[in-house]
Amino acid sequence: MTADPRRALPSVNTLLESEAFRPLLDRAPRPLVADAVRQTIDAARGEPRGAPSGDEEWAAAVSATLARTTRPSLRAVLNATGVVLHTNLGRAPLAPAAIAAIERVASGFSNLEFDLERGERGSRYVHCAALLRELTGAEDALVVNNCAAALVLVLNTLAADREAIVSRGELVEIGGSFRIPDIMGKSGTRLVEVGTTNRTRLEDYQRAIGPHTGAIVKVHRSNFAVAGFVAEATVPELASITTPRAVPVVHDLGSGLLLALDQYGLDGRAEPTARQAVADGAAVVTMSGDKLLGGPQAGIILARRDIADALRSNPLARAFRVDKLTLAALEATLALYRDPARALHEIPALAQLTATVPSLRERATRIVAALGAGDVVESTASVGGGAFPTARIPSIALAFDGNVVALEERLRSGEPAVIARIADGRLLVDLRTIRPLEDGPLTAALRASIR
Repeated sequence: MTADPRRALPSVNTLLESEAFRPLLDRAPRPLVADAVRQTIDAARGEPRGAPSGDEEWAAAVSATLARTTRPSLRAVLNATGVVLHTNLGRAPLAPAAIAAIERVASGFSNLEFDLERGERGSRYVHCAALLRELTGAEDALVVNNCAAALVLVLNTLAADREAIVSRGELVEIGGSFRIPDIMGKSGTRLVEVGTTNRTRLEDYQRAIGPHTGAIVKVHRSNFAVAGFVAEATVPELASITTPRAVPVVHDLGSGLLLALDQYGLDGRAEPTARQAVADGAAVVTMSGDKLLGGPQAGIILARRDIADALRSNPLARAFRVDKLTLAALEATLALYRDPARALHEIPALAQLTATVPSLRERATRIVAALGAGDVVESTASVGGGAFPTARIPSIALAFDGNVVALEERLRSGEPAVIARIADGRLLVDLRTIRPLEDGPLTAALRASIR
């Protein structure tokens, strides 16, 4: 009978003491290398005929195991899906100015809650407020850790143990199966639904307003649009009936758009700017920082001054408070909007949304020539993040044939990982969501995966 090949597998100590393992032990702690050796031996025990042969092969196999087990869980990837604000891929990439601001603040101490002029304790809520007032026309502003937290804080402050009126057509579900009614309910308010799924008139709100009304909530619809036999009350209309009654209108705007993008084919009727939302008469506007604004994850609250003061005094504000790195990145991003042309060029999300098809085609042609493989094809991209849900943006993609499932897996498993999509039997690498500075890494990843 043939001897069991597993008996020939080396021991952990034998490998660790071999000369071939010295470089591994020089760059990683011995216990970590020993764990990688055990995992590699265990794998070889399951497939003994494919086990490494000799110390050099064992060292290479263990090195691969070590790289795999020590690789960070959260990693950078190349987004080749054509979805600009891809929630699963972290939404908006940060501008260079925002990254530099994070580095400055993270590398030492900061005046996060210290007033440098008075020499006494200050508030973290002052750091982005002036810029937000300047850019949106709001009386006051504060920043919390995300938009859902912003809505909970606002409703808990204005309508806890009271009623919040909302249209049935706006009780939407957002990412991760979270639903607006559930989020609003956690604020302690009682929801009063008015209208129907497709039609809610101003009179519906008027009939619902009573002595226990704390707020009227207008929710921007995410990820879908309602068309056909529809009706809805606008924020100016709601403000006209609530102002005399001192009932605030809360507009959950969502996307955080600061610049109109109509000239780039994105209809402003589907996505109002924050300045327009404030001008429409909402007492409070809530929005995200990492969607169309193009900054870090944050919940931004634009509010009347008296409401903002009440929000800051709410104990929940501490639970939802934002950290110094987010504030640094957001402030740097907002500062770019003082020069709209610079914002469109330097904020990655805006640059991707406004890139021209000829410029994408030129880049795609260069990559295909460098690879000697693939085709340049027309594609369709989308905004993502719930913004402009019906918009379809002309784009350019690299298309690959063959065993596209295996190719997609190799790209996804590589370093850097490339996230593409399969459509009509071809693998599509959409360049609208690849930044020009990523063309080199993308080409290298494609070359390695194709080979």
